Amino acid sequence: MVIVNTFSPAELLQRLSLVASSHGGTPSMPDDHTVKSTLTAIKAKWLLGGRTVTSTFTCVLDPSTHEAHFRESAFENSWGLPPPTFTVQTTSQYGSRVKETRVQKSVGGGGTLDFGAFRESVERTVKDAGWEFLYEVL
Repeated sequence: MVIVNTFSPAELLQRLSLVASSHGGTPSMPDDHTVKSTLTAIKAKWLLGGRTVTSTFTCVLDPSTHEAHFRESAFENSWGLPPPTFTVQTTSQYGSRVKETRVQKSVGGGGTLDFGAFRESVERTVKDAGWEFLYEVL
């Protein structure tokens, strides 16, 4: 018989918050079983308009089953006439898991979105803590 040492929900949430911070995200814990994080990865602005690309994730813990339910999303907001932009994007998909790297350079800024990096780090942290990781697709 193998005895697995699992973290308490509070310990796991604290570690997940550190993971979010290490990726440049802004973590928050709206309740005792949830951690959320937001990262504005790409910002470009000029006189006539702008664009932002933001990545978010939510991880909800279920202490009764030791499961961590994970959701992620990325969205782009544009207003006015966004600046001319040079974009390099690579995307890969394995089942329902998407990994995307997007680099944008423009007159008024730019940045890099590494969509899927949160998920990989959170999954590794959850499994190392002795919990089950469940990736939810909406």
